[in-house]
Amino acid sequence: MSAATDAAPVTGPGNPVGQSIRDSLVIARRNLIRMTRIPEMVLFGIIQPVMFVVLFTYVFGGSMKIGNTTDAGVYKDFLMAGIFAQTVTFATAGSAAGIADDMQKGLVDRFRSLPMARGAVLTGRTVADLVQTAITLLVLAIVALIVGWRTGSADPTSAGEVLAGFALLLLLGYAFTWIGALIGLSVRTPEAATSGGIIWLFPVTFVSNAFVDSSQMTPWLRHIAEWNPFSATVQACRELFGNPGVVQSDAWPMQHPVWASVIWSVLIIAVFRTLAVRKYRSASI
Repeated sequence: MSAATDAAPVTGPGNPVGQSIRDSLVIARRNLIRMTRIPEMVLFGIIQPVMFVVLFTYVFGGSMKIGNTTDAGVYKDFLMAGIFAQTVTFATAGSAAGIADDMQKGLVDRFRSLPMARGAVLTGRTVADLVQTAITLLVLAIVALIVGWRTGSADPTSAGEVLAGFALLLLLGYAFTWIGALIGLSVRTPEAATSGGIIWLFPVTFVSNAFVDSSQMTPWLRHIAEWNPFSATVQACRELFGNPGVVQSDAWPMQHPVWASVIWSVLIIAVFRTLAVRKYRSASI
């Protein structure tokens, strides 16, 4: 008790932001070390999106109409932005399961007893998940290049624009991990968190422009797809990667996909981080 009491002023009004950052980095380091000790977590996280790339490329390639063509090569370049976005958002399930597991084992209660910033546990976890997502995205990009995906296949692009596209993907993935954090704090078991963290992602990712040309959807469904935050990031990436399939639409997110992607992601982070930290405080009492 005396040690905790002596250390408590560190999180006081002197420099709460700095202390929160340091605490978050400590928790992130703890989770990254844990990932290295359980390599199958990273391995299985990489295998799934690679399977999506191979299956969608060779099974659906040649049967999907993009613009006025069903050329398999065109669909391959069209597809990759959607696969990238799906991969970063599906990390939500891992975040939810990890936090639920920590809750079940009592680790969150132990962290709460320490003189540390309240939001650091969740921020550290989401930062660690972001690192894992970046590694998965890198491997996936290499696989995409192997199967024939190329940037600038429809319009000229630059290295800076390509990097900006990947940055938007990571921002979207980070935003969705906060949704996963809230789910993980709201359920009782890691199994429930895994199911709850992934089931709602299917309509989000498939009612979008990720795998099909949304202009070919029925009007009411197309309207939903065009205002889907997921679709904004996919559209922005295709535009930045110079790939085919950039949908011409009157919807503002489709006309300004980069700005729409940033706004949606920041808004999701702001809302769900607030809700998750509030849930963390009440769940730990």
